[in-house]
Amino acid sequence: MNQKTYEQAELTTDNAECAQCGTTAEGTPTTWTCTITNGTRHHLCDTCTRAHLRVIESHLDPVPTR
Repeated sequence: MNQKTYEQAELTTDNAECAQCGTTAEGTPTTWTCTITNGTRHHLCDTCTRAHLRVIESHLDPVPTR
């Protein structure tokens, strides 16, 4: 796998654009969600994050049980 993980992904000072609604923000606001899919970084503004929270959670790896 050649995908960058969150540990390898460098912070950016560029303007962020929401992948869902297209809203732009100066820098990357701490309230926005950032995901890396197939090596590509995607940002979601806080409004779109709240609207799509269940979909985001469904893509998380399950927590192992003991």
